[in-house]
Amino acid sequence: MQPSPPLADYLRHLTRRTFIGHAARGIGGAALGTLLAQSIAHAAASLSPSRLLSASSSAGAKGRPGLPHFAPKAKRVLCLFQSGGLSHVDLFDDKPMLHKHAGLEIPASIKGTQRLTGMTSGQSAYPVVPPLKTGKLCGKHGTWISDLLPNLQTIADDICIIKSLHTEAINHDPAITYMNTGNQLPGYASMGAWASYGLGTENENLPAFIAMVSQGTGKNPGQPVFSRLWGSGFLPASHQGVGLRPGANPVLYLDNPPGVDRTQRRAQLDDLAKLNHQRAAELGDPETLARIDAYEMAFRMQTSVPELTDISKESPATLDAYGPEVRKPGTYAANCLLARRLLERDVRFVQLFHRGWDQHIAIARQLPNQCHDIDQPTAALIKDLKARGLLEDTLVVFATEFGRTVFSQGKLGDPAAGRDHHGRAFTVWLAGGGIKGGIEYGATDDFCYNITENPVHLRDLHATILHCLGIDHAKFTHKFRGLNVRLTGVEEAHVVKAILA
Repeated sequence: MQPSPPLADYLRHLTRRTFIGHAARGIGGAALGTLLAQSIAHAAASLSPSRLLSASSSAGAKGRPGLPHFAPKAKRVLCLFQSGGLSHVDLFDDKPMLHKHAGLEIPASIKGTQRLTGMTSGQSAYPVVPPLKTGKLCGKHGTWISDLLPNLQTIADDICIIKSLHTEAINHDPAITYMNTGNQLPGYASMGAWASYGLGTENENLPAFIAMVSQGTGKNPGQPVFSRLWGSGFLPASHQGVGLRPGANPVLYLDNPPGVDRTQRRAQLDDLAKLNHQRAAELGDPETLARIDAYEMAFRMQTSVPELTDISKESPATLDAYGPEVRKPGTYAANCLLARRLLERDVRFVQLFHRGWDQHIAIARQLPNQCHDIDQPTAALIKDLKARGLLEDTLVVFATEFGRTVFSQGKLGDPAAGRDHHGRAFTVWLAGGGIKGGIEYGATDDFCYNITENPVHLRDLHATILHCLGIDHAKFTHKFRGLNVRLTGVEEAHVVKAILA
């Protein structure tokens, strides 16, 4: 006899650990599993389609019961992710010793025996290279920011620069996956999906989590950015990010088929929802409910997305502030403006990925170009959020997957020379909801190579982001394969309280 659908679903998700445990307990455990499966089937059959849909919609809109754990300082998050490994040495962490030691071998006591990538591990020399350009001490605190970022220099009092972030990952894919999902292996839920899962959305006409990707003028093409970086992993599919594309169709397959008007589409969705309700009642499968929610969201987005992407009513002064590229869809500047429009519509989590920071070669040419891409739009975005009263309850995270080495990759002085990956110490900055502005936190040694003060692991960064949203990371879990999984993983993670406002 064929097993019932709920039992088949139970068996399909049975983990090896659970199977071995049941086998060890013998026939009694197997009998108990059968009874439990029958109970699951009975519970699913007794739950009406309307109750199933109500439970799904409520969870999607309002988030998990009991959240937030405490009053949040931030209602929403904007992550400006600089994909490829931004050079902290050149942009945020100049030291006098770099100039005194320029062209000389990095001291063995500094370099140590830590792992290098295969791109530099075989070099015969590791000469120190100071920052490409001069910089200046900015803001009341006097934090050094490169002259490659003249507009960011003007917002120094609004940002908190963390100079002591570190990660174990030294290659792009595991590092960018780690930063965005809390795990170096694919398949885990992204930061935005966790935020959507925990807190839901305050705008029913747009997804809780939206991502956009732009290509910079540094390294082109940049490192690939995969959609799993805004995926939901093991969380319900309704919490995955929605990617906005440039051009006439920001969301694929959103428009009605030829010959179908909005009234007809509404009737089709109602009929389809009835069938999906029946299927959900038979199987008790939350993915069916997620599909219903996705169809309904797509229907609402048919009107909300065109309104979102129409920037014709933005003032000339606003457009000019973001720079000339703002009128070109798909650029970092255009995405920054769209990010502000999403945040003022209460989208929970917005993430921009900007490719091109992987300057292994020709850093003297590539890095200035890449900085030019992001400098004016980023500063304009912070000022725009602040002027509209949005920065106070929006947490902005300007991040990358790792830093770059202080020594040269390639022959010193060669136009093709660059810097290699460096995860032992690098720089990110935060601003807005719950974060002190105008401060630095953490420090590196005289060669920007090792952390000497207040190390911050990326797990600590994740814990701090959740804290600003009113979430205790240690209590925020989801059952997956028999484990209580969390964004911050199983190792220790601490909120960086010293940077909190």
